[in-house]
Amino acid sequence: MKAVTIRSPGGLDRLEISNLPDPGTPGFDQIRVAVHASSLNFHDLLVANGSIPTADGRVLMADAAGVVEEVGEGVTEFKVGDLIVSCFFPQWQDGLPFAQVTNFSGTPGDGIDGFACEYVVRSATDFTLAPRDWGYTEAATITTAGLTAWRALVVNGSLKAGEKVLLLGTGGVSIAALQLTKAMGAQVICTSSSNDKLDHAKILGADYLINYQEIPEWGKKVLEITEENGVDHVIEVGGPGTLDQSIIAAKAGGHIALIGILTGQQGTLSTRRLMTKQVRLQGLIVGNRRQQKDYIAALEQTGIRPIIDCSFTLDKLADAFYRMQSGQHFGKIVIEW
Repeated sequence: MKAVTIRSPGGLDRLEISNLPDPGTPGFDQIRVAVHASSLNFHDLLVANGSIPTADGRVLMADAAGVVEEVGEGVTEFKVGDLIVSCFFPQWQDGLPFAQVTNFSGTPGDGIDGFACEYVVRSATDFTLAPRDWGYTEAATITTAGLTAWRALVVNGSLKAGEKVLLLGTGGVSIAALQLTKAMGAQVICTSSSNDKLDHAKILGADYLINYQEIPEWGKKVLEITEENGVDHVIEVGGPGTLDQSIIAAKAGGHIALIGILTGQQGTLSTRRLMTKQVRLQGLIVGNRRQQKDYIAALEQTGIRPIIDCSFTLDKLADAFYRMQSGQHFGKIVIEW
């Protein structure tokens, strides 16, 4: 079968189209899946460009949507023909995170082979059903970006109608969060360096728009918008380069979900401001299988559909990553085959 693998030590020029053995038939509690789509996330890019070391010849991509081709003995949750979605942490079924989650040892496309391939045979509990009547490319956006937004806002944030949410940027997580926030009757303040992207965010329902290149101290602008109260939630994707502004923007006792490190992995922040404002700062990465099922149920109830920026074929995965690196995308970049 065709697959895209990465040669050590990584780099977008070291992606290869490989011909790997067919995975065969499923064993006990396993399913065989024909993979049809994946979506790009920053974590995938870090693996592909070598920032996160992985095994030589690793099959890339954490997200997958596909169809069940065969079920092994003992499988009752799925049947042949079901549209399914992969789990980012297949070993994390429910409850709180644990050590094997924090080191990505079981994450597809990182600790184990991913889904940039035509077929896989995996444990049935590595997947959930996709939303009814969704296509492959839409379903492929759920695993990482969509579930991260759901966990940040609903599971850990307990988002309520009428609250205010600050979203940094217009990537996959932020746009999924925008859609969730509006569906739940809350308000959105959206930031971007592109006025065109802000215009798109407004069409999706963003209540307030901030161009952070035009307003570098955007935390103060958020306070102005909220009559000095600050926002209830921040979806923080930047990390050290943006975190101080996010703390300024948060209300006393507010919640900051640190879900990205686009500006780097280390830095300084105003711990005094964090303490005096009594802000709850939580790092989180995606979520567990139970949370993914709950998110999918919410998608079916609300009618939310993901925003797809563009699509590439499997053999053009490197081009898709270059598109992601450029920062020009709005919403999700997907690959399909």
